[in-house]
Amino acid sequence: MKKNELEFELESILEVLSRLDNKEVILEFLSDLMTENELLEISKRFNVAIMLDKWISYSRISQKTWLSSATIAKISKSLNSSNLGYRNAINILWDL
Repeated sequence: MKKNELEFELESILEVLSRLDNKEVILEFLSDLMTENELLEISKRFNVAIMLDKWISYSRISQKTWLSSATIAKISKSLNSSNLGYRNAINILWDL
């Protein structure tokens, strides 16, 4: 799927998430939207990005998350690419 097609499909979700400012309400929405396993999977992926940003080794990350080295490498590639999704989110965490 092309990026502009994905943005079109996600438009209403992105709009709602951008307006929600309460963690409980966000969790309720995400819990209705996704399965528990899907929520855990995206949480693991973001936590991998955080660990990579802290220079934790792939083997240690794999031990902690049970994710494959291929998945960790994909997250690392995204973290270090021109797409700033992970980078912006991590920077928000560091600014808290």
